[in-house]
This record gives sequence, C-alpha cells and structure tokens, in this order.
Amino acid sequence: MRAAILAASPHNTQPWLFKVTDSWIELYMDTQRNVGALDPYLREEHIGMGCALENICLAAAANGYQARVTLVPGNLDPIPAEGMPKLVARAYLSPGKQEQTELYNAIPRRHTNRSAYIPQTPVPPEFIEALSRLTSDEPDVKMFLFTAETDRKKIVEISSAANDEIYSDPAVKAASDRWIRINWSAVQKLRDGLTVDAAGLPPIATAVAKTMPFWMLKWAASRGALGGYSRVMLSAPLIGILAVHDRYDQENCLRAGRIWQRAQLLATARGLAGRPCNEAVEMIDYEKTHKRPAMRVSLLGEILGDPVWQPTFVFYMGYPTLTARASPRRPVETVVL
Repeated sequence: MRAAILAASPHNTQPWLFKVTDSWIELYMDTQRNVGALDPYLREEHIGMGCALENICLAAAANGYQARVTLVPGNLDPIPAEGMPKLVARAYLSPGKQEQTELYNAIPRRHTNRSAYIPQTPVPPEFIEALSRLTSDEPDVKMFLFTAETDRKKIVEISSAANDEIYSDPAVKAASDRWIRINWSAVQKLRDGLTVDAAGLPPIATAVAKTMPFWMLKWAASRGALGGYSRVMLSAPLIGILAVHDRYDQENCLRAGRIWQRAQLLATARGLAGRPCNEAVEMIDYEKTHKRPAMRVSLLGEILGDPVWQPTFVFYMGYPTLTARASPRRPVETVVL
C-alpha cells in the first residue's frame, strides 16, 4: 500500500481506495476525487488507478509475491452524482519469487518534473528501445514515440492550442483550481493536489510564487511568467503518445495507466524525467461532451497514422534542468477501507 499511494494521478487527486485481505487487494475509485469538466468521463482518473495497480504489482514481486490481476470490465460514463466507491481491479497474491527490479526501486524517487528540459541532450537510443518494450505484455496498449523536431513541433502546437482553449472554459478552470494548494496549512491538512513546490520553478521563483495571492499566481501563469507551456514542452527531446483500441473502455484505461507508471519509473531509474501533456486528449473528451466536431481526434489521428489506435495519453521526457520535488500524499490509513 505504501508503494501504491506513491503512484501518479491527475492533478494529484489520489482517487484510490483499497480493501486488503491476506490473499488479495481490491482497488476502488473514489469517484468524487476528480477534476470535473477537465475529465468528464473519469478517463484520466482510471489511468491514475492503473498507475497505483502497477506499483502494487511491482511491490508484490519485491516482497516475494506473485500478483494475478483481474480488471473490472465496463465503459466509462459521465461523473456520477453519488459518491460510492467503484471497484475497478483486484490483485490476487500468492507466494512467488522475490524480485526487486529497477522500476520498483525507482518508486519513491519518481516525481512529475514540470521544469524545462535540456534540449541539447538527446534521449539515448537504448532508453527509447527499453521504453518501447514496456507494452510487450499489454497488447491493448501501444506506445508511439517521437524524437524528430518536426513531429514534436506538430504535437506541441496541437497541445498548446488545446491547453489555451480548454482552460478558457470557466467550468474547467474552477474544477482545476480546487486542486491547487498554495498555503502550507492546506498542503498539510489535505495532503493532495498541485503545490508550488512541485511546479518545477527555480528556487527564487518558487519563493516569489508562494508570496502571491491565488488570483495573482493564476494571472502570472496564464501569461507564461511561470514558464511558457510550449517552450517547456518543446525543450523535451522525446514526446510519447499512449494509444488504446477504445479510450472509453475501463480496462483499456487501467492498462494504459500501468504503462504510464512503468514509463515514469523507467525514466527515473535511468536518470531522466517525464511529465503528462494531455490537453489534446482532454479536448477530445471536451468535444464529445459538448457535441462538437471531433477536431482533436482528427489532428492526433494524423500524428499516429494508424486508425486502429486511439490516443489516450500524451507525455514528454528528457533530462531536466531542475530536480523535481515530491508532491504531498495522504497516509495509507486514510485510503484503506
């Protein structure tokens, strides 16, 4: 469980709850821990649950257990009004070979790195090869990797435009803002959300940001004073897209989450860092919800060049200029049913 709660989740919402016995662990989603209009079908929250599931499996092997996973089938629906926990997966544990992998050892050191990366330092070919092999046991997930500057610029343009458009909606901004933690007392009390310390800013900028009122911090961020989004994203020498056969299939989301967690852990183990840049796929959800033309489906489809696969998660990786700081976590005792 201590490994599970260190997994990635959208806006650090930590949507997980667990039921633990001597032989299995059930994973439940707290559907009320969501980012609202930014994730209207809880697609990204399901990906976060897949991240936690991957950490459980890695920790099981490291402690001498074999984990057999079953996923709960179903299609994604709009966010429910009621707050009942939703069972999404179960991990059955039995005695097995003890194996501590580089991914397991990277769990406590994995942090989303939002700083600019070093564009002059390319990602080693052997890392790209290892990254591409992470889906070998997940035939329903495919990872597309882009290192050419022309490809990355196309993705950055699509993502940046999507970022500007989706956050122009007051409902999206309000849903996102409720997970931003500025003052220290809120961080200590809630132990979740996005903090200034984890924003990837230089030390002086971090100190200045902490003195700003919330409205001023948002104003500065909207004008690129805290690091232009396109510039930071384009500084990364590698951009990846995780694709599935059906982005609104619950099992596909969980599987994509497991791969994203593996990718981050592999990067951490090899001295690299990563960050989601998923606004283009969030706009797919947004256009679907508002019954608008599926423009982002078309744009991202052109990038992939394979209609069999539907993009569900976009990320970038490289060597960071700053060390990422840890985000707050709720204690194990508060997430075990």
